[in-house]
Amino acid sequence: PSERKRFYQNVSISQGEGGFEINLDHRKLKTPQAKLFTVPSEALAIAVATEWDSQKDTIKFYTMHLTTLCNTALDNPTQRNKMQLIRAAVKFLETDTVCYRVEEPAALAELQKNEWDPVVAWAEKRYNVAIGSSTSILGPNIPASTKETFISHLASYNMWALQGIEYVITQLKSLILSMGLIDRHITVEKAVLLSRLEEEYQIQRWGNVEWAHDYDLCELRARAAAGTLFVHLCSESSTVKHKLLQD
Repeated sequence: PSERKRFYQNVSISQGEGGFEINLDHRKLKTPQAKLFTVPSEALAIAVATEWDSQKDTIKFYTMHLTTLCNTALDNPTQRNKMQLIRAAVKFLETDTVCYRVEEPAALAELQKNEWDPVVAWAEKRYNVAIGSSTSILGPNIPASTKETFISHLASYNMWALQGIEYVITQLKSLILSMGLIDRHITVEKAVLLSRLEEEYQIQRWGNVEWAHDYDLCELRARAAAGTLFVHLCSESSTVKHKLLQD
């Protein structure tokens, strides 16, 4: 169910043998597959606990992106290993949003060049790879060496962080924008704007659909931000000294 009546008063975290746990009153949180909900860092536990603590009379599961990502990491419903996760992420390069360009209308083509070229150039310099762009329906011909470089880079992340990286890539439809966001080269707002460039161009020309476009924009920002935060919190081993969930 996407919603459920709130059944707890207090949210807290505790440290167990496998990591940090979330407590709803005196109940320990479990995953959809009934595994003990245990996360690797105290900071991530606090962030998840904050999601649960911020729910009002009704628990809106669809707003709890960090909880969902943790459940995915713990249950691994698709049963993929690390290399399968990495290859799935790198495969997005073949259809990366910022690599597909239009020729017409000229104004949109110029907008894509002005907005997307700098982030492609950053990625090529940052990772010492060739990426390019194309107006062909087949997309650019990404060199095998470029894919191997990204495979090696992603292999430096742990399984939890990789789940978050793939989540961000899926939201933005772009490996390049996702790595720019995770590497702190661009902000969430900028990454989302670049991923929706054609839609934003059409909105500027034809106007906004009342509430619908705004909702989509805010939801995409929330998902991209949560995924990026998840990656960072899963990549850090330091503990948080001061509890944030105090009155």
